[in-house]
Amino acid sequence: MITLGNNLKNMNEITVQELKQKIDAGEDFQLIDVREEFEFELSNLNGLLIPLGGILIEADKIAKDKPVIVHCRSGARSAAAIMQLETQGFTNLYNLKGGIIAWATEIEPGMQVY
Repeated sequence: MITLGNNLKNMNEITVQELKQKIDAGEDFQLIDVREEFEFELSNLNGLLIPLGGILIEADKIAKDKPVIVHCRSGARSAAAIMQLETQGFTNLYNLKGGIIAWATEIEPGMQVY
């Protein structure tokens, strides 16, 4: 049995600086937000909202043919989402390191976070 820690070590991650570069360069990728709707309404990065609880039910909305960056508040729920999706055959997933908190700290200091 693989522990959570081992999975996280092997998980692809992207920093908020790398995400900003991809956005600025107009790169083709999908951004998935796995937080709850009330969190998304407070602050978001214009990704597709699929709360963690429904990630497998709505997996058909997630691209398999381009990079998919998954984020949450801090990186824990998005890591859990990625682990679930990888059991469904996804191999193109990246966890946003530090989540929206890191984005607000490093990229958009005026962003409202909780």
